[in-house]
Amino acid sequence: MPPLNLSPTPLDYFATLVQSDTQFPLLEAAASIAQDEYPDMDVQQVLGEVDRLLVRLRRRLPADAGPLHKLRLLNHFFFTELGFAGNLNHYHDPDNSYLNVLLHTRRGIPISLAVLWMELAQGLGLVVRGISFPGHFMVKVHLPLGLVVIDPFTGQSLSREELAERLQPFRALPESSSAADDDFDVPLGLYLQPATGRDILTRMLRNLKEIHRTQEDWERLLAVQERLIVLWPQAWSEHRDRGLIHAELGHVTDAVRDLDTYVTHADDSADHAAIAQRLAELRGQPSRD
Repeated sequence: MPPLNLSPTPLDYFATLVQSDTQFPLLEAAASIAQDEYPDMDVQQVLGEVDRLLVRLRRRLPADAGPLHKLRLLNHFFFTELGFAGNLNHYHDPDNSYLNVLLHTRRGIPISLAVLWMELAQGLGLVVRGISFPGHFMVKVHLPLGLVVIDPFTGQSLSREELAERLQPFRALPESSSAADDDFDVPLGLYLQPATGRDILTRMLRNLKEIHRTQEDWERLLAVQERLIVLWPQAWSEHRDRGLIHAELGHVTDAVRDLDTYVTHADDSADHAAIAQRLAELRGQPSRD
């Protein structure tokens, strides 16, 4: 009888990292996402590379440096000297979301760049948070003289006017609205609320989810979906989506389990009838597991 393999899977490892929101290890959890694509990747090696960058940065910092000095030094080091930037030519490449690749290519998307930048900023003692801004992840820094919002794709500091301009496409009034609806316009400040570590990981995974869904890459999509359910075990729509992925892969038993969970817990959803019908169809199919 062959020996049992009791070593934890990448998903098990991820689950241990995100089980509590206290002392949430964002960098480690974000780095571990790449293990689905790069199973031999050593997460601790990635963390070590980031630590070495921080050591280099701290050596340049005067003992009496204030927050603004630290911020300027960090941005010069990160965006100018190291050359981290947005991957304009291949924005939808999944590698942009993997921190092990980002450290090598120094090209990514706003949220992956932000995770790395925030780790360095916090290592300098700066008070920084991520912002789930519509369409484009941002970071903000609390300085004695006020708040600075930075686009991690470029390193640009954004004024309130520039932020409002970027927000405008997401605040456009629907055709049925009128000027009288302006009372319901959401203030800019509500879009600048800090994102939790769990929120940031969710957004990273949903970026990958959309890429793999568009390419109909069901195996990779399933791996991403498993992590989303670990993050949000009672997000029934994520169970639905995993069930539909299993159906595409011919995993009928797993598909039935997930879709049954969805129709049981989300009986007031708009697609309840359609999913219930799909579930009934699957119950009569043989599995290709």
